[in-house]
Amino acid sequence: MLADKDTGVAVVTLDRPERLNAIDLAMRDELRSIWRELRFDDSVRAVVLTGAGERAFCTGLDRDAEVRQPNSPYMADDPLLRVGPKSNDLWKPVIAAVRGMACGGAFYLLGESDFLVADTTAAFFDPHTTYGMVSAYESVLMAQRMPYGEAARMMLMGTAERISAQRAYDIGLVSELTEPGGALAAAEQCAAVIAGYPPEGVQGTVRALWAARESAVAAGFAQAGHLVSLGNLPDERQAELFAGRRASFRTR
Repeated sequence: MLADKDTGVAVVTLDRPERLNAIDLAMRDELRSIWRELRFDDSVRAVVLTGAGERAFCTGLDRDAEVRQPNSPYMADDPLLRVGPKSNDLWKPVIAAVRGMACGGAFYLLGESDFLVADTTAAFFDPHTTYGMVSAYESVLMAQRMPYGEAARMMLMGTAERISAQRAYDIGLVSELTEPGGALAAAEQCAAVIAGYPPEGVQGTVRALWAARESAVAAGFAQAGHLVSLGNLPDERQAELFAGRRASFRTR
């Protein structure tokens, strides 16, 4: 994390470009720690979240992460459930700057960002259904950010289709579209403006905006763990489907 004391803006970077910024358990724990640390740093009044490298913002949970699950449908344990800023009680504005792919578990972070800025290389998709997995938490979050039909299509089409940056802008998922490589600077400019306002009013507004959607998120999350337990294929079968994946896809 880099914080500019003059502007009041902190930049949080997912820094595993060799793994397309996939989140392993160490990165998950570091993100949780950063969000909670930022709650107490009054010099930071706005946050930009981005990914290192040119290929991806984030591709979700690292498939090599050693995730343990209780052997019971009543105690599902989602490793990314509390990886986002709102889940860690951070009510400072968070702006996501997206370059390249954003898919799967990336939506835990995008779903808890206040708005998205993307460059024209950005592409959004959810691979869960392709590999015999239920997109539950991701679907709940993104259904609050996109028209229902767009969210449903993205989640159900799996890896066969990607939403282009232009389409994401047209449907309101992305608030600003930049030239390649320009998303971070544009997000930082927005963050600097917001950080210049009295923080009490800004944070209260963030909290009010989230209040407008959190009841729907809570209701969806209450069902999500059970749906994952019921609908996910065994790990071995998921691995087989992943190994046999095809590289072709349609971008719209």
